[in-house]
Amino acid sequence: MHLRGLSATGKRRRVRAAALTAGFLTAGLLSAPAAGAFPAPEPPLTTMSIKSPPGSADVRVLVFYGSAAAGEESPVVNAGIAAIERIGLAGPTDQRFTVTATGDASVFTNEKRLGRFNAVVFLTGGGDVLDPEQEAGLEAYMEAGGGFLGVHDAARAEPYSDWFTGLIGARPAPGAAPAVQRATVEVGDRLHPATKDLPVRWKRPDKWLNWAKNPSGEVHTVARVRESTYTPGADANGWDHPVSWCRDYDGGRSFYTGMGGTASSYDETDFRTHLRGALLWTTRLVRADCKAAITGNYTAERLTQPNQPGQNDQIGEPHGLVTAPDGRVFYIGRGGADASRPVVTDWNDPDIGKGTGEIHVYDPETKKVTLAGELTVFGNKGGGEELVKVEEGLLGIELDPDFEDNGWVYLHYTPHSEIDRDTHMAERRVSRFTLDQATNKLDLDSEKVLLHWPVQIHSCCHAGGGMAWDSKDNLYIATGDNNSSGFSGGYSGNNPEPNFKGVSFADARRTAGNTNNLNGKILRIHPEPDGTYTLPEGNLFTGEETAEGGGKTRGEIYVMGVRNPSRISVDKSTDTLYAGWVGPDASSPSPTWGPAKYDTFAAITEASNRGWPYCMGNKQPYRDRNLPDPSQPLGWYDCDHPKNESPNNDGLVSLPPVTGNNIWYSPQGGGPDFPRDENGVPSYEQDESTYLLPWLTGGSQAAMTGPVYRYDATSDSTTKWPAYWDGKWFVGDFYDAGQPRNAVLMDPKTQGDGGLPVHSESLKKIVPVGADGIKNLMDWKFGPDGALYVLDYGRGFFTSDAKSALWRVTYTGGGPTPAAGQLARGTQ
Repeated sequence: MHLRGLSATGKRRRVRAAALTAGFLTAGLLSAPAAGAFPAPEPPLTTMSIKSPPGSADVRVLVFYGSAAAGEESPVVNAGIAAIERIGLAGPTDQRFTVTATGDASVFTNEKRLGRFNAVVFLTGGGDVLDPEQEAGLEAYMEAGGGFLGVHDAARAEPYSDWFTGLIGARPAPGAAPAVQRATVEVGDRLHPATKDLPVRWKRPDKWLNWAKNPSGEVHTVARVRESTYTPGADANGWDHPVSWCRDYDGGRSFYTGMGGTASSYDETDFRTHLRGALLWTTRLVRADCKAAITGNYTAERLTQPNQPGQNDQIGEPHGLVTAPDGRVFYIGRGGADASRPVVTDWNDPDIGKGTGEIHVYDPETKKVTLAGELTVFGNKGGGEELVKVEEGLLGIELDPDFEDNGWVYLHYTPHSEIDRDTHMAERRVSRFTLDQATNKLDLDSEKVLLHWPVQIHSCCHAGGGMAWDSKDNLYIATGDNNSSGFSGGYSGNNPEPNFKGVSFADARRTAGNTNNLNGKILRIHPEPDGTYTLPEGNLFTGEETAEGGGKTRGEIYVMGVRNPSRISVDKSTDTLYAGWVGPDASSPSPTWGPAKYDTFAAITEASNRGWPYCMGNKQPYRDRNLPDPSQPLGWYDCDHPKNESPNNDGLVSLPPVTGNNIWYSPQGGGPDFPRDENGVPSYEQDESTYLLPWLTGGSQAAMTGPVYRYDATSDSTTKWPAYWDGKWFVGDFYDAGQPRNAVLMDPKTQGDGGLPVHSESLKKIVPVGADGIKNLMDWKFGPDGALYVLDYGRGFFTSDAKSALWRVTYTGGGPTPAAGQLARGTQ
């Protein structure tokens, strides 16, 4: 039913509202109560009594299109009304509704009329469209559990009302994008009825609004517009530019979309789908979660206390965690000592680098910490330059898939007993131990060494360490390139010259780029009950290749060409491997040597070469160097046909082609890219760079990948993260300034080939940053309770301190709305 046009009564109300508003402002500025006097109580603006919730099973929607300016009807309003009427008549019978459109604001003071509607839509062109009594009526309607949908210029309505600002969620900034432009909308919520059926990357024209204050975190944003795809004009919001959002507000449900600023918008099938889903929720025809991305619905709690003086009773130097099926959290300390313990750096001393790698267990039932075991590791030489400090030690932990029955714990570490002080070599190993489930104590005599390999320990760094299981009980083991960060100017770690007693320590082609070396890799093995392992099919090599004379590959290698993958995870629902690794140290790109330091994240769907030290990012090559003069650049590496021509290589010369990575970032920004010449070589000129991932930057940076969250609908946990996060990949950085701490959405069709994330949102207000928050993120994983467990490294290096801690981040926002018993047409 259309009630087009604006009545004279409506016009008079608007004038009166403006006069009242001006009067209130004047009174507030020019007068005040006399000393000792109390102002007279103001009568309530409305005595309306609307049933809770408004509307009925005979679902009705009110479209209000009143405008503050007199004049002809708006084509946008007409198109919007017609579209909403079509939406109401379409779809399944039990999801249809009737529509009434009016420009007469008196409906908001008529409790019998207003109470008939399940939802109210504002298609107004903005301005002061309600007088105080009418706004109070709308407020009473929402308090009774009503639904509200604001479209585009509705954000300009009631400009003097704080309550209406809260209802909308944000106000437009003065500088809007010029005219109509085509842009890409990133649809991040894949569950809400307003967005679940939309393209992940939705390209469409509209008039795009900028926001005076970004509402993200205070509202549940379901879609963002990508500013790099259009000209946003003044007051642009940056990478986080919300365009549609929702939240439970003042007893009711509010949805707003900044789209719909053109008449042609309402001819788009996808836009009508968007409006339809919003109306299904606001009318109470379906339930939906509009709380999941609101930061106030999360609580971060520190679980461990500072250590007792001279003890590591609560935590060691944090380096990794894993959760047990019963909720216990196992976390490890690498080997750095507190100030009370000696640090030995003299190679003539038998105790050089001797440290203690601790395994602690946090029990959520007792809220107590147990020191489960201590390993004597090579991992305590303190800080300093490359030839002093060390990153070896206790590096990784995993629990057996049948841990509840067998108590097996896998540890990735560097035993001090196996170092050679003459050659400066050591052994890295992955061993299995048995835990006494009753006492939470490891039986150190139960050790079975599954896998071991040599590492040089003359020079620091890049030990790697993470481990993870897939659904077939294959164990993935991340190993660093065991290479110095120096001697290459911070670019490719490919200097063949520095060595100690014949073992190179500055040429990652000896390790990460070598098909016959287990360093700089992600290994994949299948542990057997007797403490041995077999090789699953599908690794990068079988170990029996006959190419180039044979004997030049290792069958354990699943991924080669990674630099320092401290953290990995596997999504067991897809068996996709997620990894992140730290880049080199060059602060800027070089037209001579190649890209700046890129920290990297990759979603890995099959065995592959990820590029280091030949290529980084989206297959951006480095320059070769070799003897006799490594200071002179040679040719650019060919990412599609890389060759390992290092004198330190004992593996294949011809390597597998490089697969591009999904996320990379430098001090200049996220996803740096450059124009390429006819041979595909980037210019590496800083002023020619573009940034494909504007949501992240670096500086000091150390990539720490996290898990893909999987929502467990069968869990009765009251603190589990909501289903909204299901399938999102958590990527973070050790540091917390401009570095990432984000949940990203990948496209399964492209992620294995280096496809970019299609959506990202910050977690920095949920996983809190700062001196009193989780400043130095070392590891993060979800537990069986659906809560996120996080290790904060602390504020020093190569030690633990008072800020070293285990945290838990829980969700406290409650379930979808409306309540199941308040659905308009029965339970959902």
